[in-house]
Amino acid sequence: MGEEIAIVTRDRLKAMTLTQYQLLLNFEQVLTLVKQLPEPEKLQLSQELAKELLDVKLTALLESFQTDELWLETITEEVEAVRSEIYAKQSAD
Repeated sequence: MGEEIAIVTRDRLKAMTLTQYQLLLNFEQVLTLVKQLPEPEKLQLSQELAKELLDVKLTALLESFQTDELWLETITEEVEAVRSEIYAKQSAD
C-alpha cells in the first residue's frame, strides 16, 4: 500500500470541550475527502498548501545562498555595477 497520512481533527462542542480524533489516511482517501469539500474550503485548502510549498521553496532558496565566501567587497562591487547601469540608462533617456 501507499504512504499513509495522519490527519488530526478537532471538534468543538457547545459545552466548550475539545475532542480530538486521529485518522490514518492514504493519499487517495485524503483526495476523496478534499473532493467533497465546498468550493470555498477547497480554495482555502489550496491557499494553505501554496503557502506551505512557498515556505519550503523559499527556505531551500535561502539555504542555497548561504556561503562563507561572500565578502563585503564583492557585494559593494555588485551594487556599484547596478548603480552604474541605472545611471547609464537614465543618462541615455
